[in-house]
Amino acid sequence: MPLMEPGAVPVDAPSNDLPDRLPFPPITYSHILNCSYHSWHPRYRTLAPKSRVIPLSPQFITYLRADGIVLPPEPVRPRDDDDLDTFSDSGEEAEDPSTEWADIHTQVKDTIAEFGKVTPKLNWSAPKDATFMSATNDTKCATPNDVYLLLKSSDFITHDLQHPFDDCVSDSTTNGDDPEAPALDSPIPNVPYHLVLRKYANFNPSLEFRCFVRNRKLLCMCQRDLNYFDFLFDMRDMFRSRIQSFFDEKLRDTFPDPNFVFDVYVPAPHQRVWLVDINPWAQRTDSLLFSWLEILRMKDPIGFQEEDDDDLNGGFVRISLRDGSIMTSDEVTSGVVEEVENSEDEEEHMEEGDDELAPFLPEVRLVKKNDPEAYQFSTPQYSAHKVPKDLVDASLAGPGGMSEFMGKWQEILARQTMQQQQDDSSDSE
Repeated sequence: MPLMEPGAVPVDAPSNDLPDRLPFPPITYSHILNCSYHSWHPRYRTLAPKSRVIPLSPQFITYLRADGIVLPPEPVRPRDDDDLDTFSDSGEEAEDPSTEWADIHTQVKDTIAEFGKVTPKLNWSAPKDATFMSATNDTKCATPNDVYLLLKSSDFITHDLQHPFDDCVSDSTTNGDDPEAPALDSPIPNVPYHLVLRKYANFNPSLEFRCFVRNRKLLCMCQRDLNYFDFLFDMRDMFRSRIQSFFDEKLRDTFPDPNFVFDVYVPAPHQRVWLVDINPWAQRTDSLLFSWLEILRMKDPIGFQEEDDDDLNGGFVRISLRDGSIMTSDEVTSGVVEEVENSEDEEEHMEEGDDELAPFLPEVRLVKKNDPEAYQFSTPQYSAHKVPKDLVDASLAGPGGMSEFMGKWQEILARQTMQQQQDDSSDSE
């Protein structure tokens, strides 16, 4: 039997197995704005890591959108063996773009002085695709220029600035019953852009989870770091209980939209859950270990139906918000606690698709040891963003373009090698 390409559909497969497009509800302007950090952070300030949210002026936005990278000059501290006279006359002063947004520059400096080190982001995105520009190869920033360099080098930040409302509709178009109704003319809202400077913390990536909420029910969750961690499997039920309780108590009835995606961090000793981010219920949000089609077709966890749901004949199953224990409707009155069912059995029931045996808890999906995608050896994360765009364009322009591509790439490598040698020489002196 010949092998099919990944994602191919057999010829004799029913034509309606796969939809023409993912069945997302209309994504509104207000939903995107509700997921902006500056919008949700005041409501959940005590649940999130310590951070400062700085409103951005039009001048700073223009600076971020401008081509090229020009950074404010930094004072040079001479070493003891340097001639101070060489620093007394620097000739023509370097261009200082921060003069147009001096108040923002001051707030960035003051925040770094208070926090020590920070990690930056705009309303929705962090510049994780630009870490190759950082000396530490991450988003940790010790100076204002570290912040500006990451922001200016990131395609994710550019998307926040240029395309925040792609594939969105105005809220007025969702009032009708027909989702296919033509969109009404509505102006795209102005975005109040903010710079978020979060106090740097060395997060353990294995303890970060992405959680999917539909109709104010926690549908499923998975680890954010796509690597295998053996210890997570023994702690799966505990993490599920902690995150479910956190959602029920803090997010379920307070976030404006019924559908959203949120990220949490559950550090040892795993008694507290930190809210890291809130993301749109949209295809632009990475579904990680799930596919969006799979999520959209999931049934609601029956353990979190309302008590008066006729389908359950008056019965229900829920988690205690105190200790995460599982209780049925009868046991709530009698005080008897039912033990959590084995998570492996839950996965089998999910795969079988048996409605009678559907899991009554949100699925927690982890990277398995033998999963070929568990180890990211083949392609580094965000690798598509680590080569300058003009080089990629040249590589796609035919034989002549490829020659230009190789020439430019060799020049970059040569400059990097020369800079490294100069740095090594300076260190040895």
